Amino acid sequence: MDTLSQFKNELETEYQTTRKFFETYPDGKNEYAPHEKSMKLMPLATHIAEIFEWPNTMLKTSDLDFGKGDYQPKKLSTKDDLLQALDQNFKSGKEALENANENDLNGTWALKNNGQELAKWTKYESIRHALNQITHHRAQLGVYYRLNDIPLPGSYGPSADYQGF
Repeated sequence: MDTLSQFKNELETEYQTTRKFFETYPDGKNEYAPHEKSMKLMPLATHIAEIFEWPNTMLKTSDLDFGKGDYQPKKLSTKDDLLQALDQNFKSGKEALENANENDLNGTWALKNNGQELAKWTKYESIRHALNQITHHRAQLGVYYRLNDIPLPGSYGPSADYQGF
């Protein structure tokens, strides 16, 4: 099985769908959150954009340690910034998958906090998890859009907003 090719195709499909969501990103709603414990809209969208780079990080490193400052979320403020970050991160993730070989997926990758292991997967599992995170967080974004009467683009077929339902 050519896992890397499948990952690359899936990343491409998720990129195209996510780009449609970002193209309808609402001006003036960066600070919107449906609940006090919810992430605000722009940080959520930024997080989604960043996930597209994760295959690159996961294939080139063995871990990410939040406590050591290995990761600092980007601060974006406009739809154009968001689209540019998505495009750059997708390109980085896709190139990493194109340049990897199947054996690269057998290594391990971990999330840590000050050296304490929070989660550990094979690199295959970590990339699979990242792709799942794109879908999960884009669904959250869809709820935020719906609560603000922003028409939803279709994800895996037409949405109710474009079907006349």
